[in-house]
Amino acid sequence: MIDRLPTVKKLMRHLQQVPFLASKNMYRVTSYFLQLDDERIEQFCRALKEAKARVVLCQACFVWQEQNEQCSFCFDKSRDSSIICVVETWHELLVIERTEAFRGLYHVLGGVISPLEGVGPKDLKIEELVARVTSGVVELVFAMNQTPEGEATVAFIARKLHGKTVKVSCLAKGIPIGSNLEFVDRLTVGKALADRKLF
Repeated sequence: MIDRLPTVKKLMRHLQQVPFLASKNMYRVTSYFLQLDDERIEQFCRALKEAKARVVLCQACFVWQEQNEQCSFCFDKSRDSSIICVVETWHELLVIERTEAFRGLYHVLGGVISPLEGVGPKDLKIEELVARVTSGVVELVFAMNQTPEGEATVAFIARKLHGKTVKVSCLAKGIPIGSNLEFVDRLTVGKALADRKLF
């Protein structure tokens, strides 16, 4: 059936490149876009292009921010700049923020070290994190997904921090091994953050 619709097939090939879009939902998403009227399609495309053009990474913590605006975390005077929470991606940062249990700064690595996927230390914001650890930073809280790759990344960074007088802690093991922070309820994440331990 799809082979008889080359235009639809082309659209689905592009949708397949979107991470986290399950294959079982591909036909539903395709149908959704095909049923949208022209005006809504234009609005969607404009919003996507505008976001791509105007949203950039903060050059200190690597959180998404509006271009030409100050980072809402780095420039928030009410936050404790002596403690930095290190996360894999923006998704985990949002989970931590929803707990309202952390009032320090953040650092988004952009992923974890994963040789099988071709991701090495130089592909992440590790050197930038090490550079941020100055005399004013007293603790790094690693809020990483509890996977072998996440733990290996923390161990690698801890070795890079050798000689720096900074406390390194991780979330408590209240979060199930192998789970993603994005799907853990806020009370569990808040408890794990409160009960963090030294690495």
